[in-house]
Amino acid sequence: MKRILQTLMGICQVTVVLAAIGFGMTANASEGDFPLDAAPNRVNNNASLQNGAKIFVNHCLNCHSATSVRYNRLRDIGLTDLQIKDNLILTDAKVGDLMTIAMTPKEGKAWFGKTPPDLSVEARARSTDWLYTYFRTFYKDDTTQTGWNNLVYPNVGMPHVLWQLQGERAAKFEERKDPHDQSRTEKVFVGFEQLTPGVMKPQEYDDNIADLVSFLSWMAEPVQLERKRIGVVVLLFLAIFTLLAWRLNKAYWKDIH
Repeated sequence: MKRILQTLMGICQVTVVLAAIGFGMTANASEGDFPLDAAPNRVNNNASLQNGAKIFVNHCLNCHSATSVRYNRLRDIGLTDLQIKDNLILTDAKVGDLMTIAMTPKEGKAWFGKTPPDLSVEARARSTDWLYTYFRTFYKDDTTQTGWNNLVYPNVGMPHVLWQLQGERAAKFEERKDPHDQSRTEKVFVGFEQLTPGVMKPQEYDDNIADLVSFLSWMAEPVQLERKRIGVVVLLFLAIFTLLAWRLNKAYWKDIH
């Protein structure tokens, strides 16, 4: 019994360590060392997920596929087959089909220099904070092939597909001395300059990006809320079982000296 208790305690310790490691990986930095903003978590809000799904199929599903997800999985966020067919399927695909695109990987590489990644689990490959900041830090850059650049992912091959919503912006940089080496200077981002207005106001755009990122997070793991609920139940069971085992062990050995 003592060995069982030691094993259970060891499992709990490993779980805590793994959780801490996972948290550290989630709070990852961007490729350009640009600080990441915290993404609102709305995976338990069907209205937000439905709006995110609308943005995804209208702006992302042209170049990026989601081949691990079927359209009918959107029933889980409160949509009917008719709503999915009428509002979210823009091709001749059926409700039970996978979210594929017509563009081939070869064509994507030829047009963008790199095949656009499948977005089925992108929110797990990247943190939601990374995605939230990425979609909000595009700026005009005439030196790139697409005419756009990004603070989170410098020299990104993807154009700013949401520019009509956000408007066109320029990034302002200043030359400052490197604090570690005064003989060198570095370019530091100091803010954006709005060149043309977008369809949405800045706060409205950020709010819609939060919905999009939440949908990507849900799509990467549609059962995550259920997984977390079951996880809490399991941890409570283990806690109660450990207490009962400890009391049973104490009662069993109380008369043995």
